[in-house]
Amino acid sequence: MNELAGSRPIPLSRLRPWLLAVPVSLLLAYLVTFDQGAVSQMGSYLHELMHDGRHLLGVPCH
Repeated sequence: MNELAGSRPIPLSRLRPWLLAVPVSLLLAYLVTFDQGAVSQMGSYLHELMHDGRHLLGVPCH
């Protein structure tokens, strides 16, 4: 089996921030771009925040 010279496993402690950051960023991207208020029914403030985020990113929402 050919192995790359000098390769070694990455410790879990270095991967932990990425394992948390990726799902959180995907959830935020969903809420800002595709949600259209379905999840943010808990208050008008959150809905308006996501609505303004769509306009800021240039995502059509109406």
